[in-house]
Amino acid sequence: MTATRAEVCVVACAEAWRGDGEILASPMGVLPTIGARLARLTFSPDLLLTDGEALLIADTPALGAKAAVVEGWLPFRRHLAMVSGGRRHVMMGASQLDRYGNQNISRIGAADRPDRQLLGVRGAPGNTVNHATSYWIPRHSPRVLVERVDMVCGVGHDRAAAAGPSVTRFHRVPRVVTDLAVLDFATPDRTMRVRSLHPGVAPEELRAATGFPLDVPAGVPRTRVPTTAELRLIRDVIDPDALREREVRA
Repeated sequence: MTATRAEVCVVACAEAWRGDGEILASPMGVLPTIGARLARLTFSPDLLLTDGEALLIADTPALGAKAAVVEGWLPFRRHLAMVSGGRRHVMMGASQLDRYGNQNISRIGAADRPDRQLLGVRGAPGNTVNHATSYWIPRHSPRVLVERVDMVCGVGHDRAAAAGPSVTRFHRVPRVVTDLAVLDFATPDRTMRVRSLHPGVAPEELRAATGFPLDVPAGVPRTRVPTTAELRLIRDVIDPDALREREVRA
């Protein structure tokens, strides 16, 4: 079976939780949700998942379906305790993201007269300083991958380092998954690098879609494609309505 670009992205999202153990996975969006459920059904069986509200679920239902088995109750106070102690790994979106991993979901333009009002800061600062935070970007473009964000909501590596140990204790940005590539910050200065290119994506295409210089080393690997077993889980078990294909260009 041949995987679509969306299905490659699902696996790339799932890989963000590999090796995390028994922590709360909080995917935001369609592909991260499919990815988290795929991870739990395959290589990360200890992940904790919720129904999107206040229940920990023991099974792994399809998108839109109710869980058949409830594992426990996760009231807000308990959720906050997990969030503040590094026991959560969220995958968020980003309206803007810079080379250090600073994220903006609040506004576009100047503070005194913004061009666009977005979601607002929400929980981004607390997420990024208290536990692992990865990002999913369905449209990799120079408008999203920018030289400098218009407002810092999620804290990047440069600002975390400047703030000191109280922030860096749990601060971790494992990876950024886009519709073109997988990126991380495993560089000496903690700036963004290319971890892998999705199949069919040329280095020139990635550079042109990024709003700052991004090195694409010779021999950079390709993002792995789903196995036959993973494709069956994605297509038949987790996302039988193929909602994933609405989010990523063919």
